[in-house]
Amino acid sequence: MIKRFLYFIGAFAVVMYAAVPAYASGGESAGVEDPAVGWDHLWYELMIDIWVIGLIFSVTALYFMIRYKAKNPDDTGCGPKLSRAQALGWALIPVFVFMADDFYLAAKGWVLWNKYRRVPANAVEIKVIGSQWAWEYDYGDGVTSDVMYVPAGKPVVLRMTSDDVLHSFYIPQHRVKEDMMPGRVTYLWFLARLGKTLVTCTEFCGIGHSDMYGDVVGIPEGEFDAWLSKEKTSSAAASAVEKSVELNNG
Repeated sequence: MIKRFLYFIGAFAVVMYAAVPAYASGGESAGVEDPAVGWDHLWYELMIDIWVIGLIFSVTALYFMIRYKAKNPDDTGCGPKLSRAQALGWALIPVFVFMADDFYLAAKGWVLWNKYRRVPANAVEIKVIGSQWAWEYDYGDGVTSDVMYVPAGKPVVLRMTSDDVLHSFYIPQHRVKEDMMPGRVTYLWFLARLGKTLVTCTEFCGIGHSDMYGDVVGIPEGEFDAWLSKEKTSSAAASAVEKSVELNNG
């Protein structure tokens, strides 16, 4: 029975690891790898790893409990006599096996983190200002919005700062989060997707913290360009009118 269960665990691990590439496929555009897919992939592998190791230890512990159970209160255990080499082998080999697995997953995390911190050259840049208790998105040329519009399929980099206290900008669907603070510019980037998703603050920033959320709206690139062009034209016209009024008043 124990052998069958161990075979089941091995087969389960093989099947789940084989499924990982299919689960992680997609999420790339124009040669840009989506960090969110990488994080999901790594999390999926970690969960498989924990389940497999947990099952192995559980089955082993259960086997020892049944196999070496005391038959009466007077029974005493008597383990086999091990040489120094055998004792070291039983102690160190399992440690090396499990540590190698841990270091493998850690190394994948480091590689993914380094990829995530390198912003693609063709990323659309948006400035984000956090304040109690709202976000403001600055696209340049006087275009600002309280809703983040992004071109689907394009990498987007956010240059972020705070007007007042500490905030933390979090987009759950894109698996990205970064702190914002006064007097400092931080950044994050993500591969924009079509549709609407949530952005929220995850750093307690005062009594209105729970209201500090909004929308990230991914729209087709052509539609985004048209929207941005229209907003820039409106901003330029408003600026021209304002200057004209100032001149007339002066």
